[in-house]
Amino acid sequence: MAEPTDVQHLVKQLMAGASPEENKALLDALMSGQVSSILEKLKREEAPMLRPVPTEVRGFRARLDLHGAKPPVWRRLELPGDLPLPRLHDVIQAAMGWYDSHLHRFRTGHDHRSPYFVTHFDLEEGDDGTLEDDVRLDQLLAEKGDELWYEYDFGDGWDHKLVVEEVLDASPPTVRCTGGRMACPPEDCGGIGGYEELAAWVRSGHDDAQLPGVFDNAAHAHDWLPIDWHPDQFDVEETNAALTSAAAQPVAVTGELAELAEQLEQRGNRLLRQVLGRPLSHGPTDVTEAEATRLTETYRIFLDIIGDGVTLTDAGYLPPAVVEQVAERTGIADWWIGKANREDLTFPVAGIRTTARALGLVSVRKSRLSPTAAAIRCGPDPQALWHHIVDRLPLGTKDAERQAAWMALAVTGSGVPAQEWRGEISELLFALGWHSGRDRFSPPPANSATLGVLEQLAGAARSRWGETKGVDLAVAATARAAIRRT
Repeated sequence: MAEPTDVQHLVKQLMAGASPEENKALLDALMSGQVSSILEKLKREEAPMLRPVPTEVRGFRARLDLHGAKPPVWRRLELPGDLPLPRLHDVIQAAMGWYDSHLHRFRTGHDHRSPYFVTHFDLEEGDDGTLEDDVRLDQLLAEKGDELWYEYDFGDGWDHKLVVEEVLDASPPTVRCTGGRMACPPEDCGGIGGYEELAAWVRSGHDDAQLPGVFDNAAHAHDWLPIDWHPDQFDVEETNAALTSAAAQPVAVTGELAELAEQLEQRGNRLLRQVLGRPLSHGPTDVTEAEATRLTETYRIFLDIIGDGVTLTDAGYLPPAVVEQVAERTGIADWWIGKANREDLTFPVAGIRTTARALGLVSVRKSRLSPTAAAIRCGPDPQALWHHIVDRLPLGTKDAERQAAWMALAVTGSGVPAQEWRGEISELLFALGWHSGRDRFSPPPANSATLGVLEQLAGAARSRWGETKGVDLAVAATARAAIRRT
């Protein structure tokens, strides 16, 4: 006889997606003692049927549709037959434009009670079944009209149907998108219903009368939506670029970062893998003398002003004259509003001091801020100072600090523009299980001492309100050097 937990699990599978009438029939059957036949039926349906691995690898031209979307949201793909399901998951994420920040599941039919393949996350949760890692596409699809279903984000419930349009004589060398229509819905927009409300609002020219009720106002909605998102836009070249990026092998990493990458992989989340797979993540890990001079300028100026040490105020702040010098010489005074002579009221100067201390360049003893022995050894040598900074990264001791630090290094090292750092870091931290203090559904802030250092190297002192922009290849090389130093 099945154990109680088995019965609960099987009944849950049967009731998923069932109508009220079907649920009532199930309960009636349970009450009347007709349990064994139901359990046998469920057990028969739990194991997906697999074809033998073909002796010759062929390919498929298939259409991927977002089920329930009107007008249809779809992509036409050319797929190798030997594509493993985890790799197909990557393909669907890239082709549609999802961010891979939620769980997923492949199943063999439209009904949510259809046989499905388990992920590593399912195994960790105590589920069992056929692991998707062990299954190839051509074990599920063989002829025109064959289909496979894919669900993403069990909350919003994005169902996708992949249907074979043509069996290709030869397997394509790479995955390719040959056509499509409509933009992917934004992540976490509330499923098809929420997507339709957003699409109607955007198509109306952002008419306030059609603003979805989940937003406080139009500004709130614009801040939440992806930049320039429009439901009717689709670009096949951008999609193929995303597919190429998804196919890239991640750079080899070790230690804590490797453990975090494996942790996300086990959950079926490949965001970090994609970051580490970007071309620049494989780039060089050294900088020129001129680049080291530019990168370390802010810290060298700060150490020069500190000299042998300065006595802090009674409240523990830098003296006003020192604050003024730092602001003037680093460029902060060029954009800062106010006198810039109090550290507690001039956060860019406070940021320099905080990160310099985190890097072990200055220390406080008996109310005096002084350069450390490491800072004295580096002296005015930009390369020596750059190597010291690399050796100190990532900063932090607690789990939250360390993970935020590693994500900052990974994102920065991948060469994305500085204005995108914080958004990507937040998404990665959310995937790792962190969330904002407001609720468990919002990503956490990207703040970390490591990110603060990287922003200083990128010229935060010289940028209005510290908002660095663009791609800085030398900062990216610095982050990669820190990642690969072990």
